[in-house]
Parts: sequence; structure tokens; C-alpha cells
Amino acid sequence: MPDKENTIHQPVKKKRRWLILLLEVLLIIGIIFGIRAWQQKDLVSGEAPSFQSVMLDGKTVNLEDYRGKPFILHFWASWCPFCKFEEEGMTEIQQDWPILSVAYQSGDKTEVTKHMQERGIESWPTIVDKDNRLGDLFGVKGVPTSYIIDGKGNIRFTEVGLTSGWGLRARLWWADKFKKESK
Repeated sequence: MPDKENTIHQPVKKKRRWLILLLEVLLIIGIIFGIRAWQQKDLVSGEAPSFQSVMLDGKTVNLEDYRGKPFILHFWASWCPFCKFEEEGMTEIQQDWPILSVAYQSGDKTEVTKHMQERGIESWPTIVDKDNRLGDLFGVKGVPTSYIIDGKGNIRFTEVGLTSGWGLRARLWWADKFKKESK
């Protein structure tokens, strides 16, 4: 004959296990959001700082060149293992949205060009930020860091660390929608 006391306590134990699991998941999510907030605390917000720089191909570029449509200003580094995970997503996004990439403390023009050719990302319009001047202007402390800048030059979203291609696309779409609604 089954023990009546054990039969009664089994649902309570299962319920308690699920409650503990839920609390653990919420704690992990809270820690993740806390870390992300800390990583983004020094990033520039509001109107994007104006800049002018020279890209790898020798063309001069500035923020005003990107007016009209949202784009991604993407800081990455050749020495960053996490940046490599985002390369494919950025390359795919580039087919639909403008991207301006910044090689953050990754060496000189020759070293960056070689790295980009080896990684198959030579199609990215890229600025070499060897001495971190552009990174400092935007408050970048680590890579990958991406800014979604709307067609009017305002920073709408920032991302530090790994992010998904679909997440960036959603933010670009939202920045484009917001621009159209605020006309």
C-alpha cells in the first residue's frame, strides 16, 4: 500500500522545485540586464557626435553622409573573439541597411585590411581607429559595440557585447519607423 504522506507531499515538492527554478531564471536575467546596463553607462546618447574620418578605401566619411536612413555604427576589433560571431550577421544586414564599421585598436590600415580579407568582411565600409579617437568620442570601452543611428543623426539604440542580427534589424526598422512618424 502506498504511503499516504509521501503521495500528498509530491505535488508540493514539484511546485517548490518549479518556484526555485523560476527564481533562479529571474535572478540570471536580472544579472544579465545589470551587466548590460553597466556596460552601456558611458556610451553617448541623444544626438550622435559629428565626426570626419578617412575610410580604408581612402574616401572621407562623416556622419552627415548617412542622413536619411537609419544605419549601424559598429565598433569591432581584430583581436575580439566575440566580434567574429557577429560578422556574418553584419554582412547580411549590410545588404539591406547601411553599416559603417570602426576597427577599434586593431592596428594600422595594412593590418586591418589583411584581417578583413582573411575574415571575408572586406565589403564593410571601415574606419581604422588605431588610437581610439572615435571610440573615445562615442564612449566605447569594449567591443563589439553597435549604435543604431536614425536618419536624422540621433542615437536610437546601443548594444554592447554579442547581439543577434534579427535584434539589430528590429532596431533599425524601429528607428526608421520612428523617423517617419516624427515628420
